[in-house]
Amino acid sequence: MATIAPSRQQTHQFSDRARAAALRVDWVLLFAVAALTVISLVIIGQATEGEIAGSPRYYLDRQILFVSIGIVLMLIASRVNLEWATRWAWPIWGALLASLVVVYAIGGVTRGARSWFTIGPFNLQPSEFGKIMLMVVLVGIALERASEIGTWRFTLFLTGVAIVPTAAVFIQPDLGTALVYGAILFGVLFLVGVPWTHFAVYGSVLAMLILSALWILPTAGVTVLQEHQVERLTAFVGAERDTNAAGYQLDQSKIAIGSGGPVGKGLDGATQTTNRFLPEYHNDFIFAVTGEMFGFVGGALVISLFALILWRGLRVMARASSQVDMLIAGAIISMLTFQVFVNIGMTVGIMPITGLPLPLMSYGGSHTLATFTAIGLLLGIYRRRSSVAG
Repeated sequence: MATIAPSRQQTHQFSDRARAAALRVDWVLLFAVAALTVISLVIIGQATEGEIAGSPRYYLDRQILFVSIGIVLMLIASRVNLEWATRWAWPIWGALLASLVVVYAIGGVTRGARSWFTIGPFNLQPSEFGKIMLMVVLVGIALERASEIGTWRFTLFLTGVAIVPTAAVFIQPDLGTALVYGAILFGVLFLVGVPWTHFAVYGSVLAMLILSALWILPTAGVTVLQEHQVERLTAFVGAERDTNAAGYQLDQSKIAIGSGGPVGKGLDGATQTTNRFLPEYHNDFIFAVTGEMFGFVGGALVISLFALILWRGLRVMARASSQVDMLIAGAIISMLTFQVFVNIGMTVGIMPITGLPLPLMSYGGSHTLATFTAIGLLLGIYRRRSSVAG
C-alpha cells in the first residue's frame, strides 16, 4: 500500500506549532530547577550512601521517586486555571483547615511534630500543600474585597483568614511552616497595595510577640514555644551554645562550610558529613554539605541558581496576563525567597534555626512535591502570558 507523505505546507505548520509551543515555556526557569535538582540528588546520594544497612541507595531512590511525582504535579499545575480556582477560595480554606485538624488529631509524630499522615511507606504533610492552598485562598478573598483595599478592615480580615491555618500549623508544633504561611500573607498584602503603616504596626506587634514568647511569658510560667524551639531560635546569637542541640548543629554546620574552602573537599572527602558530625545533613543542613563538598564555588553556584529562579519568577509576575496570575506568582516568590533566605541563613549563623528545608535541595516528599507544584503554577502563568502576547 502506498504511503502518503506529508506535504511541505503540513510540515511547516507542524514546525510552526512546535516553535510556538516551545516559546510558551520558560526554559531558563526550567534549567535552574533541573540544575538544583540534579545537584541535590548527587549530594543526597553521596551523603546518605550506606546509612541504611542493606539499602545503600535508600534515600536517593526515594528522592528520585519524589522528584518524578513532583514533575508530574508540575505539569498538571501548569494547566490549572487560577481564575477558576480563586473562585473557590472559601471551600479551599475549609479543606485546608480540615486537613490540619485531622492530621493534628490522628497524624503521626515525626521530630516531635504531629503533622504527618502515614500512607504506606510514605509520610504526607498536609501543611506543605497548605502553602499552595493558602495562596489561592488569600488571592481569591483579596480580589473579592478589592474595594476595601487600603483599609484596616481589609488588612485585618485577610490576616484573620491566614492566622487560623497558621495557628493550626504552629500548635503541631511546626514553627518553620507557620512562618512560611506568614511570609505568604505579607507577600499578598504587599502586592495588593496595603499601606506601609499597616506593615509598620504589624512589624512592631510581631517583635513584641517574639520577645514575649522567648523571654517575658516564660518568666511568668507561661509556655508558648517548646524547649527545642527556643534553643533553635536563640542558638544563632550564642545562647547556651555548649549545652543545647541547636548550638551543636550550628557549630557543625559552620565547620563543614568553612572546611570546604574555595573548591570543596570532594564527594568522598566531606568528613563532617560522612562521619555524621553534621546533623540533618540531607534535610535542613544540606547547604552546609554543599559547602563542604564543593566549597565556595559550589555554594555560590547554588545561590546563583536560586537567584535565577527568583528573577524569572519576578519576571513572570511582572508580565502576568491577569491580576490573579500576578498575585499568585508574587505569593510563590514570597514563599521561595523566605525559605531560601532563612535556610541558607541558618546554616551560616545569621538566621535562627527554624527547621525549614531548602527548596529543590533538601530530602523529603511533601515539600518536594509542593515546590514542584508551585513551579508548575509559575510555568502556567508564563504560558498564558506568552499565549496572549502571541
